[in-house]
Amino acid sequence: MKIQGRMFIWLAVFILITACVYGVWSKEPVGTTALFLGFGLSIMIGFYLAFTARRMDTGAQDNKDADVADDAGELGFFSPHSWQPLSLAFGGALAFLGVVFGWWLMYFSAPIIMIGLFGWVFEYYRGADQTQ
Repeated sequence: MKIQGRMFIWLAVFILITACVYGVWSKEPVGTTALFLGFGLSIMIGFYLAFTARRMDTGAQDNKDADVADDAGELGFFSPHSWQPLSLAFGGALAFLGVVFGWWLMYFSAPIIMIGLFGWVFEYYRGADQTQ
């Protein structure tokens, strides 16, 4: 994670220089503001990654002699058969169509999005009593 932290910090430095040059040269406030916000986002991510890297063990990405197989292992649990992303995608598409055709479509898309979100969050929840 040290490499990623350094990359984001250097990216933030580049965006800051670009924002200053762009702001002085163009005198356009919207683009300058967007570049400064991009700088803030990059510096936050960079410092978070650098701070986290100090508390964790050295990963394979920080070792110059590492192979790809050195970073292998379990990455996490991923649901093999979830229908909830399809529900959220359909509700989101309907919501964006509401922006185009009329806000009345939000009345139909909001319940679909809420059902999909609720189902995704509680997909593997079986109750507090069944913890065995």
